[in-house]
Formats: sequence, structure tokens, C-alpha cells
Amino acid sequence: MNQDEMKKASAEAALEYVESGMIVGIGTGSTANHFIDLLAGIKGKIDATVASSIASEERLKSHGIPVMDLNSAGQLSLYVDGADESTKQLHLIKGGGGALTREKIVAGASEKFVCIADDSKLVDVLGKFPLPIEVIPMAQSLVARQIVALGGNPVLREGFTTDNGNIILDVHDLEIMNPVEVEGKINQWAGVVTVGIFAQRPADVLILAGESGVTTYK
Repeated sequence: MNQDEMKKASAEAALEYVESGMIVGIGTGSTANHFIDLLAGIKGKIDATVASSIASEERLKSHGIPVMDLNSAGQLSLYVDGADESTKQLHLIKGGGGALTREKIVAGASEKFVCIADDSKLVDVLGKFPLPIEVIPMAQSLVARQIVALGGNPVLREGFTTDNGNIILDVHDLEIMNPVEVEGKINQWAGVVTVGIFAQRPADVLILAGESGVTTYK
């Protein structure tokens, strides 16, 4: 299996968590796109979806899958999304696609968060993948100085604006030994919208596809 086939295999395994009458939260990115395409085959089973990005919303609508606003949908039963890195504790780094804030909001509104990925995303310690932080533009240099003090190397994601109209700083060279603590710390800095560590609200289920098949961590 190549990487794309692995992503598709993990997305396929997540379909078994979809139950009749659910409103399903949907993530953003290449693996989430596989899930959207597969969900189209059972779209009659669900009531609606809530999308974590404009791109996912458009893809869902192109399949004729109804999309709701989260404020109207209320509490969701299920959220399915990919990740850029995960540990076996189900702590994640997300936001390579830039939708981390909306993803974190939808994850927070969901009873069960199923994370789907290929097994190259499994790490012992988070941080090899540059950690995305969504920042209000006015606070760019302030937040960058605090990142440097923390031991990271912040790089502005050039030519990119989030769906919320903000910038992203990608933090290199930061070894995240205590994700829960680091998430809380960075989120408290003035000007930070959110950080792409998902540890205070980790995944409930991690589905990883590899050469030898699909492995599920809970």
C-alpha cells in the first residue's frame, strides 16, 4: 500500500463508528477527504455533517451531503479527522492544513473523536512536525518572541491566511515532552487563537493504517 492507500484504509475503518441519525463532525486534509468521499456512499444514514473548514464544507456539498452550522447542530456524537503527528497516548499535532482552530472547536463539541492516519504519523514525542499556532496578525512578533524563549524556532507560513482571517506560525525544533502542559501554556499567550496540540482534548480512538493493515488504539 502506498501512503494514499493507507490514508484511505484508515478512513474506511472509521466508517464503522458512523451510526444512523448522527450529525458527524468532519475534519480537514487529505485523509479527511478520503473519509468524506467514503461517507458519500452511506450519506442516507446520517442526518448531517459539521465541517471544520470551508474546503471540507465544499467537498461535502459536492457529494450532496448536508452541512450544518455547529451552533445549530449542538453536541455532536462523532468527529473524524486526520493528524500530522500522534503518540500512543492519542495526543496529536494538527494544523498542517491550517484549519486547527475550527478543528479544535468541532473536536471539543464531539462526544467521540476518531483520528485517522497512516502509521508514519506515529511518534514517541510530538514536535518533529512543525507545530502550527494560529495567531492574530498584530501579535505575530510578540508570540514569536515567546516561542523563541520556549526553545522553538517560529516561521511565518508565507502567503497563508486561515478561514478566520489570521496568520500561522509554524514552530520548528520544539520537543513537546508534556503536551497537555505546553498546550495550556501557549493557549494563554495574548494574541494566540489556538495551538495545534490536541492533548487536553485528545483523540478517543486512533486508527493507523500501515503495510500490514489497520491498527486501532484507544
